[in-house]
Amino acid sequence: MPRQFFVGGNWKMNPVSREEKQALVKTLNGADLDPATEVVVAPPALYLLPLKDSLKNDIKVAAQNCYEKPKGAFTGEISAPQLADAGIPYVILGHSERRKEFKESDELVAAKTKAALESKLKVILCVGEDKDQREAGETAAVVNRQLQAVVNVLNPGDWSHIVIAYEPVWAIGTGKVATPEQAQEAHADIRKFLSDKVSLDVAEKTRIIYGGSVTAANCSDLAALLDVDGFLVGGASLTPQFITIINAKRK
Repeated sequence: MPRQFFVGGNWKMNPVSREEKQALVKTLNGADLDPATEVVVAPPALYLLPLKDSLKNDIKVAAQNCYEKPKGAFTGEISAPQLADAGIPYVILGHSERRKEFKESDELVAAKTKAALESKLKVILCVGEDKDQREAGETAAVVNRQLQAVVNVLNPGDWSHIVIAYEPVWAIGTGKVATPEQAQEAHADIRKFLSDKVSLDVAEKTRIIYGGSVTAANCSDLAALLDVDGFLVGGASLTPQFITIINAKRK
């Protein structure tokens, strides 16, 4: 079976007003979207439930983060069971901003992933290297290390509920984009890692999406790559060009 194309929009800490949120909803609800593509948007936690109720049925919502513990004295956090109880189907974990700005280790990301899956959430698991690591030829080693921490705590069957987002940190919000050759190489390396460390079946079925300054101008070339199964889009997901990106595989 071919892997279903997947496009996620990570709104990060945007928008800053309900009016802006409503404008985004209007754009998405009024758009003609490729029915063959799975579409997910990740708003700030404040907007999760309003968006879940106001977006049309073929657009799902995702949380941008969750904690590893199910409940307790953890001010400011949201747990996986809370998200599941609210009917939120997806959560983004391991984003480079969480790893860098909030010092989340590979092991913490793995623990959060396990907690999310145990609550029946689906996970968009982010991995990727920074500029220095790319220039040192360490891309595969860095990504494999990040993935190995997750492999260590999961069962093979868990991977059917995970979408891996390869996001070269040097390309996030910078306007720089991995070349098609760089993106394909990194995605193929991830698939080989899954084949070696989990199973060939998991490697063939797991969707691996690309994130890093994806725009309407470059999405078609990236979408045509053998091992690119979609995108995790940042800034462009807040603009009308997100519709073009969602429809990148449309015939």
